[in-house]
Amino acid sequence: MGADLALDLTPVRAHRELRLLFVSQLGGMLGYGVTQVAIPFQAYALTHSSLWVGWTALAQAVATIAGLLRGGTLADSKDRRRVLIGTRLLMAATSAALALNAVAARPQLWLLVALAAASAAGFGLGSPTRIATVPRLVSPELLPAASALQAIINQVGLLVGPATAGLVIGFSGITSAFGLAAAGMFLSALPLISMHPLPRSATAALGGSRTFPDALRFVGKSRVILGILLVDTNAMVFGMPRAVFPALAIETFHGGATAVGLLFAAPSAGAMLAAATSGWISRVQHAGRVILFAVAVWGAAIAAIGLTSQLPIALALLAVAGAADVVSEVLRLTILQLRTPDALRGRVTSVLLAQTAASPLLGDTEAGMVAAAATPALSVLTGGLASLAGVLLIAVAFPALRTARLKPTPAQDVPVEHAQDHGALTAPTAREADRQRGP
Repeated sequence: MGADLALDLTPVRAHRELRLLFVSQLGGMLGYGVTQVAIPFQAYALTHSSLWVGWTALAQAVATIAGLLRGGTLADSKDRRRVLIGTRLLMAATSAALALNAVAARPQLWLLVALAAASAAGFGLGSPTRIATVPRLVSPELLPAASALQAIINQVGLLVGPATAGLVIGFSGITSAFGLAAAGMFLSALPLISMHPLPRSATAALGGSRTFPDALRFVGKSRVILGILLVDTNAMVFGMPRAVFPALAIETFHGGATAVGLLFAAPSAGAMLAAATSGWISRVQHAGRVILFAVAVWGAAIAAIGLTSQLPIALALLAVAGAADVVSEVLRLTILQLRTPDALRGRVTSVLLAQTAASPLLGDTEAGMVAAAATPALSVLTGGLASLAGVLLIAVAFPALRTARLKPTPAQDVPVEHAQDHGALTAPTAREADRQRGP
């Protein structure tokens, strides 16, 4: 039983290239996590205004989404290793510039916002390439385990990075935090230099179109991938209650800043636990059904939070929601990678990531509006119920998603014009590419 639950490390044990990619990802996520605390901290220190912190976050969100959309095209048209190295060095340079601005006699707010946006754009540019590269490095049967490893690396970065930033800022100041982020980003580029080149796929090299609308047409014609995007959008728009966490902590749970922090941390704690016990995911037969069930668990758990006045119960429910979300995330990403031709994989991944970045922002808006019109608890309850209802509607409207598996046949749910570039995995792995190039 323990072996069935344990995190499957086979992909990194068997594939050197994947180990290098994941070491780089961990360093990059830790550095990025530091900047995600240091930037708003300095914005507030310079202005003493939460509004300016919000404007800075908005600039980062817009830059991230713009970077994601452009990054998908780069992933499909350029050597992916070069894209990864370039974006890492860009983020290292912006963090170093943030450190120089922070150490100046009079740090400039406009420069802070501009550099924060540049850093976010660099993160967006590199993310589709980082994710689209994994199927080039492992066999299809190891892809679910590799996706689970990616998820836990992200969660470690999101937890350890911000915590480290708080400690460094407290002991050494904001300049040291930005300097640490710059060093982490630079060091994260070094493992990538040791990787084999990752040239664009054969179809793209032969002159296939590499425009972004190609990806949108592919997504629109694939009922499984479209259903995957819609089911997560539904969960995040209606069932993402972050905007009301401060009000819940104070008005419902009668707590303070500590309670707010616990509410924000609880989903990540559940997600890490689920990712660390994800050995069973590779053996899932009906992946589409598990995705729908996991998102339904998310909605039900969120709705239940609106019915309790006890903080420990709310934290436990958020942890359950986070665990369900990471199960859904791993399976959604695996299905998307398996069903997308390599020549389109970067752009289709960027669509998924842009949706993932934008939907929680819309969810914050929805939750805040309902809370303002009624109460925070009612906002959470109705949002969770709406998310649950949405899952049921999507399950009925997208039968292809209900029957989706992790090992589709080449012709399953693939638009005809892309079938020649499809297969379990169309592009050669790094090891196969070496054999094809010869000595």
